[in-house]
Amino acid sequence: MLCINSIFKLFKRPLYIDDVIEQMEYAGSSSVFIISLVCLFVGMALSLQLSAELGRLGLKMYTGKVVGIAVIREIGPLVTALVFIGRVGAGQTAEIGSMILGHQIDTLRVYGIDPVKKVVIPRVIASVLMLPCLTIIGDLICLFGGYYIAVFVSNQSGSFYWSSIIRELNFQNVFSGVIKPFIFGYLISCISCFYGLTTHGGAKGLRTSTTKAVVTSIVVVIAMDFILTRILLYALGFSV
Repeated sequence: MLCINSIFKLFKRPLYIDDVIEQMEYAGSSSVFIISLVCLFVGMALSLQLSAELGRLGLKMYTGKVVGIAVIREIGPLVTALVFIGRVGAGQTAEIGSMILGHQIDTLRVYGIDPVKKVVIPRVIASVLMLPCLTIIGDLICLFGGYYIAVFVSNQSGSFYWSSIIRELNFQNVFSGVIKPFIFGYLISCISCFYGLTTHGGAKGLRTSTTKAVVTSIVVVIAMDFILTRILLYALGFSV
C-alpha cells in the first residue's frame, strides 16, 4: 500500500521541492565516493579473474568484451544497488524511525500534513533519480578498474580493450543496464521508508527496523534482478 500511495500522490500538491533536493544530495553526491571505491575494486577483481581464465584458453583478448557486457548488464547495477542499500536505504530507515520515536510524524499529522507526501515521496523521488546516475558512474569506474588490470597487469592492448567495450554498447545491453536502477531505487526507498514508519520500541526497535530494511532490500533487489534479467533477455531477443 505504501508503494501504491507513493505513486498516486507523486504529482499531487504540495511538491516539497526543497525536501526532494535535500534527499537527492544525500542519496546522490554523498554516495559517489563509496560507490566509486567499491566498483573500482570489483572491476579490477573481475578483470583479473577473467584474464586468468581466458588466458588458459588462449582468449585473453576477449577480456574487455566480457567485462563490458558483465558490468553494463549485470554487475554495475547490482553492486551499485547493494552499496546504495547500505549507504542510503539504512539511513532513510534510521532517519524516519527516529522521527517516529520522537513523535515528529505525529506532529505532522496534527498540522494536517500527510507523512507519506512529506517524508516518503521526496526520498522515493531522490532514490529513483539518483541510483541510475550512480550506476552510470559505477559502471565507468568499474570499466576503468578492468582497464588497469588488463593493460598494466595482463599486458593487453588498451585500445583493443576499449574498442571491445564500445562495440557492446548497443541498445540491448545499455537498456538492460539502465532500466534496472530505476526499479531498484524505487523498491529500496519504499522498503526503507516502510520499516522506518513501522518502528517502535525505542533504540532496540530502531536497530531492528534498520536491520530488517537492509536485509529485505538486499533479498528483494537480488530476486528482482533475476526476474528483470529473465524478462529482458526474452523481450530483447536473446537466446538462453
